[in-house]
Amino acid sequence: MNTTTDHAPATTPPDPGRIVLLTTSHRVAPGLLSWPAWQALHTADEVLCADAGHPQLPYLREAGVTVADASPSAEELVDACAGGRTVVVVATGEGEPALTDGLARLAGSGRADMPELELLPASYDLPGARLLDLVQVMDRIRAECPWSSRQTHQGLAKYAIEEAYELVESIEEGEREELREELGDVLLQVVFHARIAEEDPDEPFSIDDVAGGIVAKLIHRHPHVFGEETATTPEEVKEHWLRTKAEEKRRTSVTEGVPLHQPGLALAAKLTSRVRTAGLEVPFPEGEGIGYELLALAARAEAEGVDPEAALRAAARAYRDAVRAAEEN
Repeated sequence: MNTTTDHAPATTPPDPGRIVLLTTSHRVAPGLLSWPAWQALHTADEVLCADAGHPQLPYLREAGVTVADASPSAEELVDACAGGRTVVVVATGEGEPALTDGLARLAGSGRADMPELELLPASYDLPGARLLDLVQVMDRIRAECPWSSRQTHQGLAKYAIEEAYELVESIEEGEREELREELGDVLLQVVFHARIAEEDPDEPFSIDDVAGGIVAKLIHRHPHVFGEETATTPEEVKEHWLRTKAEEKRRTSVTEGVPLHQPGLALAAKLTSRVRTAGLEVPFPEGEGIGYELLALAARAEAEGVDPEAALRAAARAYRDAVRAAEEN
């Protein structure tokens, strides 16, 4: 007896399609999207966005992209992709966590043939972009916080000094996490003062003016980087810096610009550094007492490339440790 076996023709499983979750950065101007993002938007079968006020929408529509105001569930989105369709979801500022969590649960259940899921960043933050967030947060705090809204440059001055010392301590202790935090605290002081300065009725300036000023200064004082001059050693760089600084300030004395309220050892070292760099021969004033001895020690430290303040702090920490050890015995 002959038997035959009939084989049904092979069938291709249906294409579950593709979901593209398009993310953008609020720190980049709307409409400035990457080329892959524009390609995905123009070739998609459907583009959805749950936020009718999304800042990107006017620019997408101007570019000929039709965007539907919709907030589908995970199941609805999977169904919309059936048959090999591509659906682009323009993510809101929160990044669509409810939708992505729903898709993850649906995929884990095994109940659905899941589409390909692609996370496509349409714009990227440039280095320093988070500074924009800091400026925005400071604006709101200045407007709404009962304490911050009443602060002045004079009232905040002591905090700038405290934060600077805490930064130095974190550097000397070598604590990386504390260093990051203390740098943030110092940065806050800069942004806070700049925000207060915006409200000055006679001579207002903003954080952009502060940043613009230091950018211009850095470029001008680094002609070996941004100009045609050359410098191959740190000493040559310092020479460029001092020369351009003197041209800017038009000072008549090397002592001008030295803050007299800084700690005594640092003040002495700064003055002797200015004198030595200028090639002057100025003997120390004659006098008796510990002050004159400290002046000579600070000058000696500076000449040897030692920061006398840092050296004294290191010795003081060693003494502190010795005290603690004695207390434990």
